[in-house]
Amino acid sequence: MRSILHPGEIAAERVQVVQTAAKQAELALAPGRSLLDTLADALAPYGATSAVLSLKGGSFFPFAYVMPATSKTPDHAVYFSERFDAVGPARLEFGTVTYGQRDGRPWLHCHATWIESEGTRRCGHVLPDAAIISETLHASVCLLEGAEFHVRPNAETNFPLFKPEPTARRISEPSAKDSLAVRLAPNVDVCTAIEDICLEHGISDATIQGGVGSIVGTVFDDGWTVDPFVTEVLIRSGRVREDPHGAPLAEIDVTLVDFTGNMAEGRLLRGANPVLVTFELVLVPV
Repeated sequence: MRSILHPGEIAAERVQVVQTAAKQAELALAPGRSLLDTLADALAPYGATSAVLSLKGGSFFPFAYVMPATSKTPDHAVYFSERFDAVGPARLEFGTVTYGQRDGRPWLHCHATWIESEGTRRCGHVLPDAAIISETLHASVCLLEGAEFHVRPNAETNFPLFKPEPTARRISEPSAKDSLAVRLAPNVDVCTAIEDICLEHGISDATIQGGVGSIVGTVFDDGWTVDPFVTEVLIRSGRVREDPHGAPLAEIDVTLVDFTGNMAEGRLLRGANPVLVTFELVLVPV
């Protein structure tokens, strides 16, 4: 399996898991403000300071984003491109979001696919406060209770990254499901790490909610390989089921863009897709 060497000391903890509870909600995000501000207002009535989401439909304009890139300095193993600004409305296809807190204020991590006004299909890292909703978006939300995603300095990668942490905060809805907030560190295989988490917690059937991260190139289960090693990834669909022997089996369908600008889609091959910088998600037992 491929791997990445970051500039900092390798952290001992490779998989961070916090027990939480998840409450599902469906929201319409109205036009007129940034994705960040709109989500902060939409989630406030629930008392939720963290969530993972999937977004679809609607559009953004103005709309700014960055792409994965190699690093120009030794401070980071990989980095982001310069900022891109769409010349016209960008019609959202699908996006995944980790919503949490940075320095006591709302922040989010969003990877998405969209169609630009001239018809080009793209994928990348949405800039939360520079993506203005211009047509109503639909959001499927997994509100967290008992855990929060906080942006913390990460010495290994030298990036500030979302990390799940326990909290006593409660949301207003009482019917939340016992779930797990997860962050995977570099060089951890996405599929087998999720399977190991489920095995440890006695979970045989679960949905994967959210799913924002990066992997070192990509190998799909049909043999298709993405060789450029810097990617931005979103989970389009994720499920854990029992295999014929009763063990957890992760089935994860993703869309990604690599640092050359090429997009790819497919199901991840187990044991062949290590995390590049980080991967955030929530496991909700069925």
